[in-house]
Amino acid sequence: MDDISKYHSYLENEKRFSLHTVRAYTDDLSAFRNFCIQEFEVQQLAEADHSIIRTWVVSLMEKGNDPKTVRRKLSCLNSFYRFLMKCGEIRSNPVRKVIAPKTKKRLPVFVEESKMEKLFSDEIFPQDLFGIRDKTMLELFYATGIRRSELIGLKLSDVSNDRIKVLGKRNKQRIIPLTHEIRLQIDRYIKIRTELLGESDSDHLLLDNKGNKLSPQFVYRKVNEYLSKVTSLEKKSPHVIRHTFATHLLNNGADLNAIKELLGHSSLAATQVYTHNTIEKLKNIYHQSHPLAG
Repeated sequence: MDDISKYHSYLENEKRFSLHTVRAYTDDLSAFRNFCIQEFEVQQLAEADHSIIRTWVVSLMEKGNDPKTVRRKLSCLNSFYRFLMKCGEIRSNPVRKVIAPKTKKRLPVFVEESKMEKLFSDEIFPQDLFGIRDKTMLELFYATGIRRSELIGLKLSDVSNDRIKVLGKRNKQRIIPLTHEIRLQIDRYIKIRTELLGESDSDHLLLDNKGNKLSPQFVYRKVNEYLSKVTSLEKKSPHVIRHTFATHLLNNGADLNAIKELLGHSSLAATQVYTHNTIEKLKNIYHQSHPLAG
């Protein structure tokens, strides 16, 4: 078994990464190995030094890759070489000598509160089984801030009277409170689904039009479709609603640590990005209201 295969097994079985993440890591490593073979005739990744990695980074940038993408690929290499050190195959991590390209800081994109209110008005969603399901899906995203994969994975048993149990990244479980309104919406969907389709063989909370577990593409398409009715934002994805959830909480006085726990972030640094939106809001209020703002 070669080093990439060993690392694949390590990510899958020990780190418990998702299949999507494992595939992304191994694809990046395979691409780097091909570069090493073609450009330097280096067959084993354990033999690649920092100069080869630096040349690879330059080539990625010259091909027009976004700095954020290159940083992610470097992060993958860094993790891989730390794994090789752990296995005793190398003595030092060559990535540590490589400077990652700088990225522009972008504020999280979010939908205004008034537009989210409009989204959940009665005229947006059809009043049939699929419309009620779609509204339940969008309300769950906005009321809880969960990720797309977390929503897809929700089971009927994960919902209790006033909370849902969410299985997040790296199999970390968290509890998120539910408002009375969203709980009523969930109950309404389950009731009409049972009346029209009978008891389902699936234990998943939300099902597609054929009664199967939702696919990531289906969820993205539905979110994009409904957000397009209320906003002209370029990005209209489940993650935009997650950003919206966090930003609206912060704008309305929620504690940053509480938002961190609700989002399932492992560190506060990942949550602090939302404070920038709040600061921008305060600036706008100041410039609109203060006599000296000009």
